[in-house]
Amino acid sequence: MSAYGRVLAEPRLSPDADRIAFVTNVARRGQLVVMPADGGVEVVVTNDPPPRPVAAYGGGAFDWTPDGASLVYAAIDGGLWVAPATGGVAREIVTKQPAGGCAAPAVSPDGSRVAFVVNQQHIAVAPIDGSTWPVRLSGGADFCFDPSWSPDSARVVWHEWDVPAMPWDEGRIVVRAADGSGEPDVVGGGAGISVQQPRFSPDGARLAFLSDETGWLNLWLAAADGSDAKPLVDEPIEHGDPSWGLGQRSFSWSPDSTLIVFTRNHLGFGTIDCVDVATGETGALDKAIHGGLSWRGDRIAAVRSGARTPTQLIVSDYERNTRTTVARGPVGGFEAIDLPEPIAVTWAAEDGATVHGRLVTPTVASATGDDSPPLLVWIHGGPTGQTTAAWNNRLPFFLERGWAVLFPDHRGSTGHGRAYVQAMAGRWGDLDTSDTAAGMRAAAERGWGDPTRMVPMGGSAGGFTVLNLLAHHPDLCAAGIDLFGVADLFDLNETTHRFEAHYLHSIVGPLPESGDAYRERSPISVADRITSPLLILQGDADEVVPPAQSRTIADRLRALGRTVETHFYEGEGHGWLRPETMIDELNRIESFLRRQVLRRAP
Repeated sequence: MSAYGRVLAEPRLSPDADRIAFVTNVARRGQLVVMPADGGVEVVVTNDPPPRPVAAYGGGAFDWTPDGASLVYAAIDGGLWVAPATGGVAREIVTKQPAGGCAAPAVSPDGSRVAFVVNQQHIAVAPIDGSTWPVRLSGGADFCFDPSWSPDSARVVWHEWDVPAMPWDEGRIVVRAADGSGEPDVVGGGAGISVQQPRFSPDGARLAFLSDETGWLNLWLAAADGSDAKPLVDEPIEHGDPSWGLGQRSFSWSPDSTLIVFTRNHLGFGTIDCVDVATGETGALDKAIHGGLSWRGDRIAAVRSGARTPTQLIVSDYERNTRTTVARGPVGGFEAIDLPEPIAVTWAAEDGATVHGRLVTPTVASATGDDSPPLLVWIHGGPTGQTTAAWNNRLPFFLERGWAVLFPDHRGSTGHGRAYVQAMAGRWGDLDTSDTAAGMRAAAERGWGDPTRMVPMGGSAGGFTVLNLLAHHPDLCAAGIDLFGVADLFDLNETTHRFEAHYLHSIVGPLPESGDAYRERSPISVADRITSPLLILQGDADEVVPPAQSRTIADRLRALGRTVETHFYEGEGHGWLRPETMIDELNRIESFLRRQVLRRAP
């Protein structure tokens, strides 16, 4: 049950609001699907090449044409294609582009052109019939995301930033004439300000975007030329996630431009709300984590999930205040399990700062039958990120086996304001480790779990923190589970993919002057301090954290005579796509925990 199912992403209502299109990932293949907005038969409208796979709350894969007859999509081959919305043979608009290829297509309101991203670096515009070569609009920024059109089809707005900054550090909202005339005009953001998701109102009078200029990533409103920009909803709550990928849609304009529906992140728990543009008055619409918002007519579409709610696509009727589930991601059966709700918790860091997290307590007896359950400390990746109270297919697997789970939001995590994120500057490998260790000590003191059976587990940046916890806080760790984690910061700085090529500059420090920090915080440098059993799982095609990272730390630990188990999954990248890989992962983790922590026979 945990391994099968499908990813649902990027719901987009048709211009007449009668249909909904979305992307689903089944195993390793993306599919573009159209169905009636009130529920009905799903029609797969693409075949070869398929669309780019996307994450549940991201997007950037496709857009409707204004007449609702076709879908323009970014294909896995790196090109841009258009397919009939009823199904049929797709036609190429833009040929395959190098490196990252085409992404985030946005069709002009007049239906004549499409704006899109090339290799996450350029914004281009091409005629939808593919008759001429695209015109480049961006002016030399290192990264560009999410183009969007003005209602008169005259201008394109997008989000851009320059290295060594990451998008949550700072960025700009930029507008330019769609024909490439004039120069790009910066209308929002700037030094020390993170921005994202620029979109004009349907009447063309205003521009909305997210900005953390006041300390929290809030919904802002400006005139169409960017003037008179100010928060529309100014509050200590985040309205979006970090820009790890294209196509985030955490807000959407109403068709008449009078309202905006937007998401709120309350300490990792979500709601969806609506704000009156004229008055700033807000009203709650629903609880749960939402994303991919699309508003057409009286209908609002979204991805919706919660700790007890398997991921679904929903269509709400705003006027009637009704909600219809039209598609589902996970397999059936989870509703029969008595899943618990997470509890927001805090603890004091070593320096006295408040650290946040969420605790989930199993509803069954612990694996050894006593009152104090073993505790899995599940550390998110990024490290700029957060594990919200959204649906997690793997969590019920561990809860059913009697494990309590703590999801720490060490400083550097999102969801708690800009200062909380920026506290990580220059301190990765230090702050994440100490904040999580403080959470484990709090767990032991407050009875959240058995202090002799606490196991940190994490992927990517979370795996890096796991390794450092094992090295620097061995008294807290009965064992560790490292999923494609970082072991050598010097090597990562040289080998990771383009998007994160300058990430370490901000969270560790620039080289060569910060060389000592890179050396001291690399788990490979302190491998001799790791004594607890360790399980390492890694994809052999990972381009973000190359497999050499896992091989190096495993070889070093074996040379030291430590207990380390490894497995490399053929063809898997930074995370798993195949159900059989997920099944194998869960089986290996369960067997490892039984043998090394619970002391039970496999």
